[in-house]
Amino acid sequence: MHRERFYAAVDLGATNVRVSYGNAEGLRETITERTNRESGPEGISDQILQMLELIDVRISAIGVGSIGPIYLETGTIINTPNLPFERISIVEPLIEAYKVPVGMLNDCSAAVLGEQVFGAGKGLKNLAYVTLSTGLGGGAIVDGNLLLGKDGNAVEVGHLTIDPDSPLVCGCGCRGHWEAYCSGRHIPKYARLLIEELELDDTQLLRVSGGDRQNITTEGIYRAASEGDPTAQEVIRRIGAVNAIGIADMVNVFDPELVTIGGSIALNNPELTLNPIVENIDDHLINRRPETLITPLGADAVLHGALVYAMRTARKVE
Repeated sequence: MHRERFYAAVDLGATNVRVSYGNAEGLRETITERTNRESGPEGISDQILQMLELIDVRISAIGVGSIGPIYLETGTIINTPNLPFERISIVEPLIEAYKVPVGMLNDCSAAVLGEQVFGAGKGLKNLAYVTLSTGLGGGAIVDGNLLLGKDGNAVEVGHLTIDPDSPLVCGCGCRGHWEAYCSGRHIPKYARLLIEELELDDTQLLRVSGGDRQNITTEGIYRAASEGDPTAQEVIRRIGAVNAIGIADMVNVFDPELVTIGGSIALNNPELTLNPIVENIDDHLINRRPETLITPLGADAVLHGALVYAMRTARKVE
């Protein structure tokens, strides 16, 4: 009797860890927890293992989509700006515990793979993905090939330099990176800079942040913009203009037919995210403009890609 095979999928983010399982038909149930920052680097792999134990099926392989930078040769995360650890071992603890093949990708590389197999990129050989979340990253498939690079970090677009003389410093320590302007972690800093430089009236933003400009949050900015606050709307417009530059850079380099955008910022604020990108991107393009949209896979884009990679990893060793 043929037994249905299942594969585990892990989405390791700076804010949340998500674990699911499935097969070629798609994902089944998903478990979500806040990422454990309190127990050292070993606490991350321990958390994944504990979550996998909640999956009540036998798994044939595990796929992981992880925040970067990663080092594929050892299956580790190295000096990520979004977690306070220099080195986090991921693949080895999973292999030791489950004795099954484990494959690891940068989270956005996983997401673009998920988009190609399960999402808006079905049938396409050239597509790109961008996540706008706590951090900012990208993935690309060119001529049908998933771009990985020597270590697995081929499309770390969050660290493209928008302005080398910018006062905004990225979590990695460099000035003027795209992530320093448009990631959830750094948007409040950019907003405060704009308020000061443009002498914007931040009365409403101060009202929702307890009267202290230092307490302005990304969520509060987007909420105020959706409620019609002109200062928040100007900040969002400026963020969108920078996003347009970054995505145009990706289009000029990778020449995709489709760019999809995911991550909590985009998924929670689709129009505020997409509209200024569409309005500004042509100013920076040399290649033909691709279709650009919010991913239909929602928050599960990385999990879908991790599932695909788990199945491919299993096939390589069979």
